[in-house]
Amino acid sequence: MIFANPNFLYLLAVIPIIIAYHIWRGRKSDTRVKISSLESFAAVKKPFRWYLREFLFAIRILAFGILIVVLARPQSANEWEQVNSEGIDIVMCMDISGSMQARDFSPNRLDAAKDVASQFINGRPGDRFAIVVFSAESFTQCPLTSDKATVLNLMREIKFGMVDDGTAIGMGLATSVNRLKDSKAKSKVVILLTDGVNNSGMISPLTAADIASQYNIRVYTIGVGTTGTAPMPVNTVFGTQLQDVKVEIDEDVLRKIAEKTGGQYFRATDNAKLAEIYKEIDKLEKTILNVQKFSKRKDEYFVWLFAAVLLLFSEILIRNIFLRNTP
Repeated sequence: MIFANPNFLYLLAVIPIIIAYHIWRGRKSDTRVKISSLESFAAVKKPFRWYLREFLFAIRILAFGILIVVLARPQSANEWEQVNSEGIDIVMCMDISGSMQARDFSPNRLDAAKDVASQFINGRPGDRFAIVVFSAESFTQCPLTSDKATVLNLMREIKFGMVDDGTAIGMGLATSVNRLKDSKAKSKVVILLTDGVNNSGMISPLTAADIASQYNIRVYTIGVGTTGTAPMPVNTVFGTQLQDVKVEIDEDVLRKIAEKTGGQYFRATDNAKLAEIYKEIDKLEKTILNVQKFSKRKDEYFVWLFAAVLLLFSEILIRNIFLRNTP
């Protein structure tokens, strides 16, 4: 409940003063007689009319307080919001080549990338997502959709060996652009994650970046891998063993892709850094929310006024029936 004229409520502070004055006045008006003992008056009780007079005073004070509330105009308010969302269409373009098995991330590069990407998707309820994966070739793992459950399920199903080994960065980006070129979204974004150098495919990475730029698609590129070497599982006559292999990431190409499309290039060297990168992208790509608030107010003072009138009428009735001859 709210009040249209809340300043009137300050008048409620007068009520304690009126009560205090009533008590003081009652004591002052008492007739005093000096007697030697009160024993003979011990059994004498105050008359019913005395209590009735005090009850009338309480009714009058209560009615006065309610009338103050009426002056403040109590109102009920119904409020609601209308939210208009201008979401972003985002393609998660992920490298699934054999080198993503490297153990410089926990448990490996691909699984770490999937976990962090899933958290990113979960944190953006107003956006649509698609998943493109690439190795020697590229394909769409999940078309553009707002169904987060479907996107996350298909993200979990990504694994090594889905296509021939290789690194076709240009093909992965071109497929991502194809998923977004007809989008009507205000903002279109590709997050391209890879750990290698383009060595497959018919489209070069920079050519794909030029196409993305023509469709106003921003590309954020992420190079995954430690600096120097990384432990890689290798099949040997003694079974699978970890061997240090050289990390090769074409940072120059990834940086140029980002520059051509208005995005940014990031380098992730461990799980924590990868999580920070996605948080940074989350800040850079904010969904536009237009929130309109509406409210409807209804006066509720009629009930209070009726209660005050009923109390005053009760006081008049009691006074004229039971206290008619009482001064």
